[in-house]
Amino acid sequence: MTERTLWARDELNRMREEGRVVPIRTIEGPQGAYVTIDGRKMLNMCSNNYLGLANHPEVRKAAIEAIEKFGVGAGAVRTIAGTNTLHVEAERKLARFKGMDASIVFQGGLLANSGTIPVMVSKDDVVFSEELNHASIIDGVRLSGAKKIVYRHLDMDDLETKLKENRKDGKKALIISDGVFSMDGDIAPLDVMTELGEKYDAMIYVDDAHGEGVLGKNGRGIVDHFGLHDRVDIEMGTFSKALGTMGGFSAGSSDIVELLHQRARPFLFSSALNPADTAAVLKSIEILERDDSLVRKLWKNAETLKKGLNELGYNTGSSKTPITPVIVGDEKKTLELSNSLYREGIFASPIVFPTVARGSARIRLMPSAVHSEDDIGLAVEKFRSIGKSIGVI
Repeated sequence: MTERTLWARDELNRMREEGRVVPIRTIEGPQGAYVTIDGRKMLNMCSNNYLGLANHPEVRKAAIEAIEKFGVGAGAVRTIAGTNTLHVEAERKLARFKGMDASIVFQGGLLANSGTIPVMVSKDDVVFSEELNHASIIDGVRLSGAKKIVYRHLDMDDLETKLKENRKDGKKALIISDGVFSMDGDIAPLDVMTELGEKYDAMIYVDDAHGEGVLGKNGRGIVDHFGLHDRVDIEMGTFSKALGTMGGFSAGSSDIVELLHQRARPFLFSSALNPADTAAVLKSIEILERDDSLVRKLWKNAETLKKGLNELGYNTGSSKTPITPVIVGDEKKTLELSNSLYREGIFASPIVFPTVARGSARIRLMPSAVHSEDDIGLAVEKFRSIGKSIGVI
């Protein structure tokens, strides 16, 4: 370390004093109801592996077979020599699953947003962006150069006011929102957003990263949940949560997707999604299409968990999905709760500023379809005993 970088140590020390340095645990095996950390078996209550597909035997087999046939890397960007038959099949199957004309696969959800938004709008346009949108949406809007107008969280009256006042400032307009908000588990009123988009000539873009595999028929997502297949312009999502693998996508009209093929920078300038990941996506979609049992089990576990925590007096916010925030508020107390749970065999990571607003620190619990009733009961019991011992309930 040189004297020029001593500021980093000072910044870390300040964050430690404020209780904002989050420990990063290293997992020593596959994701599942339990994980191994530091040689200990831990009940896993904070993974985005909603349906347990990250270690599903059929998904693993599909990935292995893809490596045996295609190798480990795609070899190039999609427009040069990186497109293989798995990519084409995944895009066709994904579009059908989502009820859209076409889809385009990216290397991650963040890249899907940063690649798609600047193609949809530019400096002559205006974007109406939800107050609590994901960082990748915020970055994508910045990259587009469009004028950004922020409307209050879930407040459709405020959105309409902003549209009335600012729609004329853009040649094109885009209303953009998360579908399910990852820190609170609440759901965007996409039906009302769509009506406002039609009224004020604004395109609708929804980031469904936490909705696919969770909402809609067989986990088809928020557009299916509201029955808006022909009225939403872009449905973006990720494969790294409910689908259990890696990558992202945008789905929409054939013309929009072809334009993304020609202009989206992550598609043009970064090597394609690897064969194993792409094959795993295909298999995960196949599993969802044939059977909704994993989705139903996820919701059942979530209902049991929330009921148990609420009866103990914990604040689980306004969640309408399996995402279960345990809102403590104080950041040091949140870290204490998380660390105490960890010592008792419960893996539940703390979330503090800047991921959430100051004063709203929490542990975001995420039950999975692979948890048993006993697993959920154990988690609730540990929150009871530890919460009482440290004075958070």
